[in-house]
Amino acid sequence: MNNGSRGLQRAAYVILTAGALLMLVPFFQMISTSLMRPGDELTLPPKLWPSPIEWSNYYQVWVEVDFLRYSANSLLVTVLDVIGMVASCAIVAYGLAFFDFKGRGAIFLAMLGTMMLPSQVTMIPTYFIWKELGLLDSFHPLYLRSFLGGAFGIFLLHQFYKTLPKELYEAAWVDGANPWNIFVRVYLPLTGPALSALAVFTFMSSWNSTLEPLIYLQDKKLYTLPLGLLFLRNEVDNKMTLVMAGSVITVLPVMIVFLFAQKHFVQGIASSGLKG
Repeated sequence: MNNGSRGLQRAAYVILTAGALLMLVPFFQMISTSLMRPGDELTLPPKLWPSPIEWSNYYQVWVEVDFLRYSANSLLVTVLDVIGMVASCAIVAYGLAFFDFKGRGAIFLAMLGTMMLPSQVTMIPTYFIWKELGLLDSFHPLYLRSFLGGAFGIFLLHQFYKTLPKELYEAAWVDGANPWNIFVRVYLPLTGPALSALAVFTFMSSWNSTLEPLIYLQDKKLYTLPLGLLFLRNEVDNKMTLVMAGSVITVLPVMIVFLFAQKHFVQGIASSGLKG
């Protein structure tokens, strides 16, 4: 590597580092504001870090505003959503990848076609379906659809299955294993990276979802964290210190999950052949 290439590489590192630090500024400001006393966030010149630190903001949001209940609701919905999406997409993708039946290509293309439809197009018909089933104002509309599979998840796992040798299926079949045993004992253990990527995608989408809970949930006791955060300003008289404390509580689980699952997430995307 010559001096010119090294200089370009160093310049790229400097630019990327500066960009990363710049993107961290809003997160730092959010955490700093959440630890301030009410009114301190409006002082001039603005404070970079609170003095003294006001931990009671988190207690007030967590207990008095009932973010503990909202967190439990979000956790329940998200876990069920992840389980349903991963299980159903793995089974459907396995069938499309390894079984040759009439109309398989048409079914796969029709499924991919649903990815081109904006969610707003199907929002009203879907609402009336849940209404006819009598499941409004409950968690069911937020996770039951995941047990029917999702186009993106099926496509992600289908692409991963296509990278695995089909000889494994044929060898297991010769040994007397049925298709379900081949799926569970042979291919499912090999699909860990792709399943992890799909689980992270689903977790982030479900945990951060605001529109669907806003449509289907009316009872305040059923609110999820994003929905509770949406109405938090009205409950705390527009105190930004408490709003920022609620924001930290809402964002923290997503950051933790992504940081711990980052290796599997990247590996799953790379091995499935998907590119940004």
